[in-house]
Amino acid sequence: MAREPKQPDPPDDVGLDPGDEGQVATEEKVDAVVPRQYHVLLHNDDYTTMEFVVMVLVTVFHHSNEGAVEIMLNVHQKGVGVAGTYSFEVAETKAEKVMTLAREHEFPLKASVEPV
Repeated sequence: MAREPKQPDPPDDVGLDPGDEGQVATEEKVDAVVPRQYHVLLHNDDYTTMEFVVMVLVTVFHHSNEGAVEIMLNVHQKGVGVAGTYSFEVAETKAEKVMTLAREHEFPLKASVEPV
């Protein structure tokens, strides 16, 4: 079995110009851009059962049963509630998943996405 020849170690002065003797290479600080966040909202209706909303909050949004009940009651009492906050792509995907599950179970549950 043939071995690959060992690569030489890079010189200590990588990144320095030959005329920069005695100077230290520094890294430029780059500010990280935090992506905008979006709420996934669930909207109350007169037909979707509370149990179904809790199931959606547990399975799609990974809330505990207790947390899901609290959010479901908020949706029921106020007409709308935040199921979760995510990047745009994740929020859109979760909202679509909610609507797909609702249609499969013949409920009119609506989910929407809004910027935080």
